Amino acid sequence: MRILHTGDWHLGKNLEGHERIKEQEQFIDELVQIADTYQVQMILVAGDIYDHSNPPAKAERLFYEALRRLNNKGERIIVVIAGNHDHPERLAATAPLLYEEGIFLFGTIYDTVPKGTYSNFAIQHSGKGYMEIEVKGERVVLLTLPYPSEKRLNEIFTEELQEEEQQKAYSQRIGELLRQLAVHYQEDTINILVSHLYLGGGEESESERPIQLGGSLAVDIEEFPRGAQYIALGHLHRPQRIQGSQVTAYYAGSPIQYSKSEITYAKSVYIADVIPNKKPKVEQVFLKNYKPIEIWNCKSMGEALARCEEPCEYPHWTYLEIETEEVLHQEDIKTLRQLKKDIIEIIPRLKNIEEEQLVYEDPMDKTMEALFREFYTSQRQVPPTQELVELFLDIMENGGGEDETHSIEDSRAK
Repeated sequence: MRILHTGDWHLGKNLEGHERIKEQEQFIDELVQIADTYQVQMILVAGDIYDHSNPPAKAERLFYEALRRLNNKGERIIVVIAGNHDHPERLAATAPLLYEEGIFLFGTIYDTVPKGTYSNFAIQHSGKGYMEIEVKGERVVLLTLPYPSEKRLNEIFTEELQEEEQQKAYSQRIGELLRQLAVHYQEDTINILVSHLYLGGGEESESERPIQLGGSLAVDIEEFPRGAQYIALGHLHRPQRIQGSQVTAYYAGSPIQYSKSEITYAKSVYIADVIPNKKPKVEQVFLKNYKPIEIWNCKSMGEALARCEEPCEYPHWTYLEIETEEVLHQEDIKTLRQLKKDIIEIIPRLKNIEEEQLVYEDPMDKTMEALFREFYTSQRQVPPTQELVELFLDIMENGGGEDETHSIEDSRAK
């Protein structure tokens, strides 16, 4: 069976307030083309379909349109699991409407699909976290482990444990779950695992938010079942094979550059040809860079203005770093943004500034607004706009309820 592995679409994600939906539409177009060209029989989407637990309507519309096109009127099986950015119940809410087309959405490990014979396939066996599906004479046992946080598993492994013990307890519990599911693997079936988690040894990028409150709880690769012929993973945005193990495990990575830390490597999907009781043949298929992120380093404001005035050869997002001896004026910043609409951030690099004597003040003596203004200015070398200050104060005042997917925001991605 030929399987396409993708994930971390993050539909609806913005880049510092700039919409990326057009790039995501281009990705879906290319993904459909790849699936058709390679005559793929099954597609695995390894979590983080959306960037938020409550995605915008445009993102949901794109997701369901992608499922329709990729499924090709029931000719291609699609399996989708929830990641840490997805709302598990919301993602799986439409699952019963899609079974007959061969589209399966899993929000948690406890989700199941009904057994039955359909037009192009049959679900021969199923239960929590697994299903055996027959497609055109080929039998596949698929283990599904959507993002397994303590909250979603409804278990607590880490209470009153030191960090090292927390990691060990969590990893062992995930291993136990996988071993229980792996009993359904057979020698004459194609044995697959799809999950969204942090695997020890994987390379992260800035745009991945911490996967767990208080830090990233990782799973040791040795906890993965030896019987799995191909392990399709999501969460890390750099496409990569997990090294140093007997199992074949890959992170597909994200389809587009979601932060400037991702500009040094290409984006891709994986195509795996799998037959029972054999090692799979895996091919990395690279994606186009629909609108790359660039970092411009300018020695002066004059150079920055000149570069922004030049006609663009291709669309791209720009982080503009400018060496300067003084704080940038709002008029200069406004001019740069008028000249080039796709500037993400203007970053002054102050030079020849004498170190000032530090004066320590008790932060308890300052208002929240004053603290925010000082912090923002120290990080960006420009003061925040009044609109941004008001937005910050409004968020602080109205807060809202806790959301598992956004309890901690990775400040490195800003």
